[in-house]
Amino acid sequence: MRVSRENSIEDRELERGAAAPSECPARVLEAEQSTDADSDFDVETEGSLSEKAGIRGLGEVAKDTIYLGSCQTHGVVPASSFLRQGSSPELSMPHRGLGPQGVRALASALITNPYIRKLDLRDNGLCVTGAKALANALSKTGSIYEVDLSENQLGAKGAQALCAALMVSPAIRKVQLAGNSLEEEAARYLAGLLLARTSLKSLDLSYNQLNEQAGETLGPALAENTGLTELNLSWNHLRGPGAIAFARGLEANIFLKVLDISYNGFGDTGASAVGEALKTNNVLEELNMRWPGIPCEVKAALVFFNLSRTIHCQC
Repeated sequence: MRVSRENSIEDRELERGAAAPSECPARVLEAEQSTDADSDFDVETEGSLSEKAGIRGLGEVAKDTIYLGSCQTHGVVPASSFLRQGSSPELSMPHRGLGPQGVRALASALITNPYIRKLDLRDNGLCVTGAKALANALSKTGSIYEVDLSENQLGAKGAQALCAALMVSPAIRKVQLAGNSLEEEAARYLAGLLLARTSLKSLDLSYNQLNEQAGETLGPALAENTGLTELNLSWNHLRGPGAIAFARGLEANIFLKVLDISYNGFGDTGASAVGEALKTNNVLEELNMRWPGIPCEVKAALVFFNLSRTIHCQC
């Protein structure tokens, strides 16, 4: 699932440098020439920012100055959307083609930015280099509590860096990592995050490649987790023993309220294991397990044992 880039000025704010092929093979972008219309933002100097200090807060001028300097250091065109952000608590920059170098420049500015609470960097080609830079920033800022890094080609190494940062960042409550090619190796780092963090409340891991072995890793971690209330694992490959292990983890969990495991290939045995888990787990309030082929008798059993809860399934 991918969202097309908008044909706007900011779409041309691409990194000047190219990432190493081994880190970001799918996309190598070149910066285009800025138009006259956006040059006021893209080449704004420290002097011009200082002249505006009487109108804008000194904190805003300082963060922009840091960002412009970082862009110069990393050789990238400044993103006008960041310069326009001001003191808004939400920085939304999806589909901007920032690339690893652009994210490195942005990360330096995030460390000293006291305004941002929600950060949306979906589909920006972070790759491993960008993920490590952003992880460093997240580990040092105490203001950001919601992060969307979906569709960024993070892979296992990028997940490792981010999970390590999230373990020491007490502010972050919601993380979206959908569509990042996360597989069995990444599951180990995610399991560590579930075991270590009690303040993380919502985690989206949909549209990845978490497989049978990943289910066997995540299941025990879910059983021990004491904070997560919402988990999305739809459109992965949890099946066989992995699906059963995950269901056993669900049975022992006493905090999770919303779970989406749709389109994972749980099969008859996996669906039956979920049904057994829900006989014990009376905390879960909403379960989405839509996928073709769930035996109708299993569906009936789920409804029977959970008349007071919301269950979405398909037989």
